[in-house]
Amino acid sequence: QVQLVESGGGLVQPGGSLRLSCAAPGLSLDYYAFAWFRQAPEKEREEVACVSNNAGRTYYAEDVNGRFSLSKDKAKNTVYLQMNSLKPDDTAVYYCATDYPTIKVSDSYDACFYGMNHWGEGTLVTVST
Repeated sequence: QVQLVESGGGLVQPGGSLRLSCAAPGLSLDYYAFAWFRQAPEKEREEVACVSNNAGRTYYAEDVNGRFSLSKDKAKNTVYLQMNSLKPDDTAVYYCATDYPTIKVSDSYDACFYGMNHWGEGTLVTVST
């Protein structure tokens, strides 16, 4: 059974940084795509970043591009979301997701452009003074 476990959320002042972690035991970080979504109070869930199965390409939402960055630690089977220059509008519950168990039918298949299948429980990020 797939289990994604997020951690690293918390309270941070505007302009500060946080690094979120998504532990994905047993999953190949190269074969599957991993994405981060967030949901603020009374707002719809939105995708903020994705690291593809296809050559590890990364994609970011416009409002986080240049401030957030994805990385992977294969030894720890963990995907990270480094968040810098945080703003109050970044306040949300952040969720990690993966496209497991999607089987890639071609080398050009990029799972970031398709739906994710499993989500973690989320971690709360609050940006406030």
